[in-house]
Amino acid sequence: MQPTDTICALATAPGEGGIAIVRVSGPEAETLLAALISPAHGWESHRMYYGHAVFQGETLDECMAVLFRAPRSYTREDVAEIHLHGGDWAAQSVLSALYRLGARAAEPGEFTRRAFLNGRIDLSRAEAVMDLISAEGKRAARAAVRQLDGGVSAFIRTAQEELLSLLSGAAAAIDYPEEITWEEAAARLETGARALADKLDAACDERGARIARHGLEAVLCGRPNVGKSSLLNALARQEAAIVTDIPGTTRDVIRADVMIDGLRVRISDTAGLREGSDPIERIGVSRARRAIAGADVVLAVFDSSHPLTDEDRQLLRDTQDAPRIIVLNQCDREAVLSPGDFDSPAVVSAVTGEGIAALEKRIAAFGAGAGESELTQERHMRLARQAAASLRAAADACAAGEPVDLAVIDLQEALGTLGRITGDRVDEQLLDEIFSRFCVGK
Repeated sequence: MQPTDTICALATAPGEGGIAIVRVSGPEAETLLAALISPAHGWESHRMYYGHAVFQGETLDECMAVLFRAPRSYTREDVAEIHLHGGDWAAQSVLSALYRLGARAAEPGEFTRRAFLNGRIDLSRAEAVMDLISAEGKRAARAAVRQLDGGVSAFIRTAQEELLSLLSGAAAAIDYPEEITWEEAAARLETGARALADKLDAACDERGARIARHGLEAVLCGRPNVGKSSLLNALARQEAAIVTDIPGTTRDVIRADVMIDGLRVRISDTAGLREGSDPIERIGVSRARRAIAGADVVLAVFDSSHPLTDEDRQLLRDTQDAPRIIVLNQCDREAVLSPGDFDSPAVVSAVTGEGIAALEKRIAAFGAGAGESELTQERHMRLARQAAASLRAAADACAAGEPVDLAVIDLQEALGTLGRITGDRVDEQLLDEIFSRFCVGK
């Protein structure tokens, strides 16, 4: 349903700040602007004007105001923006005045929803707006910008064109059996459907998308007192964990978020891996093992100033098949362990900082390529894999010599599924679900 009313909301973060922007969109945007801003202006589109926000004879704030006439606006409707001094009072006073003049408070994401409904952007680009707002690192932001620029749309459009070509081939076999046999059409359709299914699957990198969006999970592990907590503090550049000479100080998993080369890395310091008699410590060790199992990279830490213990050797065995970096800590002391006895170890000192920068680069390398796949949204990848499954069902039908109609049904199902990514085929429930995650004013 196309919106017909006029909405308004605060487009900047609430609270104290340098500026607060109130956004208005809808058929009455220019009328409301003229009623609220003094002195009167001719309101040339895309031109900023200076004035005061005045309602019922009371000056609410000194301001700047601009009108964007349809369709050259964010929503493709008439849009007005009032730029006020930052702070709650001025913005809320202007919003209250707009409500009394007939505007309605916007719902979360309603401006972007109108941009989609009015054809300015497709659904995947609308979702990219929220991804960019919530991006917590360069990798996530870069993936969102690529999606906002139409990268997902272009990829899906190409896939849809290939699907339509396959459907055309099937239709030709049905309508003109004297010119092309079903066996010939089936062979082409099977090859094309499997190739397109593989292409869709290859575009889905769930691990890379998760790392770009939520960060790389790095887990510090080792026996007690090898310097894991000191290493966490060195990587986090803050006292995130308690450091003492008493073995077993860390009982639970302690986490710190750091930014390395534009990638968010969540580093977890775990309890020392040993069979302790303390029931609390045993719980901590159990949690440490679970954290290790779910890590993107395990940092197996050893004290280079002491010989390996049985616990150290067990840790090497337990993590040999995991993505790991062997870390020889405390290199500021006299070395007992030789780096040559290990597989490309990182030699560091959590106390002096030696080797920390090199270790950070090695950690970030485990997130290489994160967010670089064609599809990085969980919803998009789920639908792409559904479409790939339908394509393979069509290919299997062709290989089994089934009637052409069965393969066509599966191809049409795949086409409709891809349409849900860009919003070609969408319902109100899906739109409500997507835009409810947006902030008000966007």
